Amino acid sequence: NSKLRHVEKDVLIPQIMRERAKELCSDKVQAFTKCCQETGLLMVVKCRQENAALKDCLVGYYSDPLFYEECKTEYLKQREEYRATGIKKKRHKIASNV
Repeated sequence: NSKLRHVEKDVLIPQIMRERAKELCSDKVQAFTKCCQETGLLMVVKCRQENAALKDCLVGYYSDPLFYEECKTEYLKQREEYRATGIKKKRHKIASNV
């Protein structure tokens, strides 16, 4: 059954999208984090370029319909596995500073 509830469409799948996009944009996340750590309070001014690059990368994934479908398929697999076993699987995360 691949019917999706409102909370699955609007919350759970976008959550997977955010996690995966952060993993795929990890180089930009690290560059922005490093810039912020080095500049302190001036990060608003000094890290604009890194912030813009990170934002462009993330928004590119968020607005990609194929990426949404990939994440939806991943969610449906997780849901099917959970319904069959009753055991919730956690996603493996790539270590990062964020």
